[in-house]
Amino acid sequence: MKRKTMTFFAGAVILIGLVSVTGCATKKLVQTEIAALDKKVEGVETSVEENQKRIKEHDERLASIGSLISRHDSQFKAVDGKIEEVRKFAQGKLIAKEILKNNESKFKVDSFELSPEAKATLDKFVQALIAQDRGVYLEIQGHTDSTGPEAWNLLLGKQRAEAAMEYLYKQHRVPLHRMQVISFGSSTPITDNTSKEGRAQNRRVEILVFE
Repeated sequence: MKRKTMTFFAGAVILIGLVSVTGCATKKLVQTEIAALDKKVEGVETSVEENQKRIKEHDERLASIGSLISRHDSQFKAVDGKIEEVRKFAQGKLIAKEILKNNESKFKVDSFELSPEAKATLDKFVQALIAQDRGVYLEIQGHTDSTGPEAWNLLLGKQRAEAAMEYLYKQHRVPLHRMQVISFGSSTPITDNTSKEGRAQNRRVEILVFE
């Protein structure tokens, strides 16, 4: 009887020890896992903070770029508004103007060919320049009526101005560096485009003479 009691007691002690040891091991494992989880959470928080910082910096850069673009646009508009003024200053003083238009020098519809009348007008124009004997610069402007698309009108105006410049160069040896062509298309009519005669007047070349 006494031996059985001792055996039971010893078994109980071993069982309690095992339970105690197992409990300690489980507790330690849980603490380790919690620590690891805390570390992961901390890493995620750090990553989130870094991403938020990068997003903020990106937004600030975008704002800075937008500000620079706006500033550039303002500066460009300011410069663009002075282009005409600078151009006129560089050319000098306007001293004469010659216009090749209907009656004196007709341009047919959709044509840039110089008529005999136009060539005769240019001949007289050059003789007048020679008689003045002054250093001049010629701006040759091409114009059209309002028929047809504007893209075509701009091209046609340019071709008319170039035809006049080519004639002045080949026939009268006016230096090319003393001439510049520009097309206004149908944007600057001198009369109403609603009549046939008005459209004929608007199909023209104007030569501005600057000293």
